[in-house]
Amino acid sequence: MSYDAVVLVSFGGPERPEDVMPFLQNVTRGRGVPPERLAEVAEHYQHFGGVSPINQQCRDLLAAVRADFAAHGLDLPVYWGNRNWDPMLADTVTQMRDDGVTRALAFVTSAYGGYSSCRQYQEDIAAARAAVGPDAPVIEKLRQFWDHPGFVEPHVDAVRTALDQLDPAKRDSTRLVFTAHSIPSSMAANAGPHGGRYEAQLRESARLVAAAAAPDLPYDLVWQSRSGPPHVPWLEPDINDHLTALAQDGTTSVVVSPVGFVSDHLEVVWDLDTEALETAKQLGLDFVRAATPGTDPRFVTMVRELVTERTDPDGAQLRRRLGDLPMWDTCPTVCCVPTRRP
Repeated sequence: MSYDAVVLVSFGGPERPEDVMPFLQNVTRGRGVPPERLAEVAEHYQHFGGVSPINQQCRDLLAAVRADFAAHGLDLPVYWGNRNWDPMLADTVTQMRDDGVTRALAFVTSAYGGYSSCRQYQEDIAAARAAVGPDAPVIEKLRQFWDHPGFVEPHVDAVRTALDQLDPAKRDSTRLVFTAHSIPSSMAANAGPHGGRYEAQLRESARLVAAAAAPDLPYDLVWQSRSGPPHVPWLEPDINDHLTALAQDGTTSVVVSPVGFVSDHLEVVWDLDTEALETAKQLGLDFVRAATPGTDPRFVTMVRELVTERTDPDGAQLRRRLGDLPMWDTCPTVCCVPTRRP
């Protein structure tokens, strides 16, 4: 199959204080999130001057991918569009059409399967194309990459680096804690064609990172960044509750690895670097947060490899484990369809 562009698709974030509430309203529209919760999250953004780190991180990744493509002779322009804030995906698709793009691949800044982490991006791409009209380019999403070495290995090195900052005398009472964005339990149950894909992939990523970084240490996968109505069950335990339980059980030191994320955006710098760190301080826990891949050269190389899988006749040899999803971009009709949206 021939493609003539790649588009980086991400979540988006505000870049001025006055953008914060309209952005949050875009994110939560139709989901029944209480106004007081929106106000609380808005304060998190205002703590950082009303600017989310995610857009600059996307700019940095965009530049790194473009440079990597050029260095390896991959002659494809790389665009960028967001789900929830400028540059909006529909505007990017319009630009792609005007530039003569007819068929493109989409790299989404989420490694996992599930409604919000995969299928909703497919829906966003379809909605953007519909907004542009019948001459919009075809856009096919690249596959999930939760177990790709280019994603796993940066997390491994980040955990090792974090462990080096802890007191080696406390090694026997040190624990690894992997985190990912919580989602409603019903959505988790329906992730993937047979259910449970989001949790299963995250547990495998955590296992791979822990086995390579610190096979002698116990580890857990817990959740963060819950939102939505309080009466709707979400995945638990929350990172802060888990830290409390660990301290009560005699843990003295933790490395927290946000394995559910590709970069240090707000859910990382607020929910972990601010709230979870404060919880750890109150509990007397030594706490180090491991880095995310960001623009690690291995992660950037992974993007190119995912594209090469689709553009090179021999690219299928680069494929990694895909579970029971199709090789390319097709989602089964029942895949990740939520019974109740958050």
